[in-house]
Amino acid sequence: MDCCEHCTYESSCITTVPVFKGLHEGDIQQIRNVTHSRSYPKRTFIFREGEQSETLFVVNEGLIKLTKTSAEGKEQIVRLLFPGDFFGLISLLRDERQNVNAETIGKTVICSIEKKDFLKTMESNAEMSFRFLLAMNDRLYEADESVSFLGLMEVEQRLARALILFHEKMKAQNGKFTLPFTKKDLASYIGTTPESVSRKLLSFISQQLIRMDGQRQIQILELDQLKEISGIT
Repeated sequence: MDCCEHCTYESSCITTVPVFKGLHEGDIQQIRNVTHSRSYPKRTFIFREGEQSETLFVVNEGLIKLTKTSAEGKEQIVRLLFPGDFFGLISLLRDERQNVNAETIGKTVICSIEKKDFLKTMESNAEMSFRFLLAMNDRLYEADESVSFLGLMEVEQRLARALILFHEKMKAQNGKFTLPFTKKDLASYIGTTPESVSRKLLSFISQQLIRMDGQRQIQILELDQLKEISGIT
């Protein structure tokens, strides 16, 4: 990666992360000075559960899955991270080991800020510190929502919500987007089996809610009806 491309990635990270938006130019430059970027191939672990980390990571391009592994070796996707999302903050602040695995789904560009640089920046900028507190509160809310997502909803509702999430996050054109991972991963994400995912997708197709071209090309035809199924108001 040449210097100009490196600088572009770092600048892009800062402009896409919600907690950095609206900051003064001096603050933005301060963050840019301590931000580093790196490109990762698909299926690369950024860190594994149990590892020590003193870095804040930001997704610039691509997609990350955070997973937990059961004692039987079964993987459960606990969260998906899209461009602009950050991760690793709790371990960084608490000096704790990572409690999840972070793995790239496709080619991914990640920006990072080391602990000493991050804390120094936070100490000198009260507004930014407050924004990170609000962001952490949002993460806790999302975690509560995730418990509800897996435990209280039917598979049809969970699948509808996942499709709507991809539609929004992947900036679908005319309702079209490419499913970012396999049906097996999608099943892990919504807490069901690949067979159930296939059946529900066929059901959505028969109801003319979606159209599929191949295994991963999806077009949402009736977004409002899909939202009604998902329980999103």
